[in-house]
Amino acid sequence: MLIVKKSTSGLQSLPLESMLLLQRKIFLEEAITYESVNLVIKQLLYLREESNETIDIYISSPGGEVNAGLLLYDQLKGMQDIEINMYCTGFAASMAAIILAGGQKGHRFILPHSKVMIHEPLIAGSGITGSATSIQQTAESIMETKIILSRLLAYDTGKTIKEITAAISYDNTMDAKEAVSFGIVDKIIESL
Repeated sequence: MLIVKKSTSGLQSLPLESMLLLQRKIFLEEAITYESVNLVIKQLLYLREESNETIDIYISSPGGEVNAGLLLYDQLKGMQDIEINMYCTGFAASMAAIILAGGQKGHRFILPHSKVMIHEPLIAGSGITGSATSIQQTAESIMETKIILSRLLAYDTGKTIKEITAAISYDNTMDAKEAVSFGIVDKIIESL
């Protein structure tokens, strides 16, 4: 979508995404992949270079690849010199919920009818194949990932590992009030 804007040199048309980026607004609205995460990181690096003003990140994502999500999580944790507001707009599930929870304390928001879902790491695909040793190694890797994600959620929410383990043992969907109470977000806001 193109937006027409008046400037001193006349009319100028820019893509809506470019206009919003100039307003320091970033959107994570699709599955978390290396492609989507790298785009967000490039936008963050660009905005950090421009100024140290507040950045707003809007999250509505079904989650996705854990390693790609951890890349974004680490980048956000490393940008403590800039205020970053994170907004759950719709549904932040799985890895998207972990990224949301990892936002700066006091700057994690959710709309009244938005939801958050956390769960254990999953194996994606149609089925597990391979030798017994390969399957065992895959299972051990998933358990290591579960431990890492549980520690991050515990740290960011103030919960114990035991509480997190119980909370992620199923697809745990929370409404806005429950997400605040659990510590994934700090406050419900009425609008963006």
